Amino acid sequence: MASQKAGPRAASVYALAGIRLFNGAAGLLAPDLLIRRLDPDRRPPSPAAVYAFRLFGIRTILLGLDLLTNRDERLRADLRDGVLIHGSDTATAATLGLSGRLPPRTAALTTLISAANTVLAATSLANSAKGKGKGKRK
Repeated sequence: MASQKAGPRAASVYALAGIRLFNGAAGLLAPDLLIRRLDPDRRPPSPAAVYAFRLFGIRTILLGLDLLTNRDERLRADLRDGVLIHGSDTATAATLGLSGRLPPRTAALTTLISAANTVLAATSLANSAKGKGKGKRK
């Protein structure tokens, strides 16, 4: 991680990295704020939820940093992983909403945010694939 010099990237890569850094920092440093949005009636928040948000917070920060520092095939692999990660997040949020385990408004918002992240990852991957052949003569 973070071993290669950063270079120009598509705006969608910077956007996704920023979202990951923000959400990761929030999960790591302020898990109670995020937990209250998902489970507003539970006071204090579940220790397991605090643990999970902090656990995924640091990982999300590192994933965001990877988008800013990795290049070429390593960056494309990160973006492919991102489509899977955010797609899974979208499916989870939607499933929790449809099953009634999240309030409808919260479920809609988390599903929409996760879907937007999935689109950013897919767009970034498509843009990186287009740029893969630049500079090569045929």
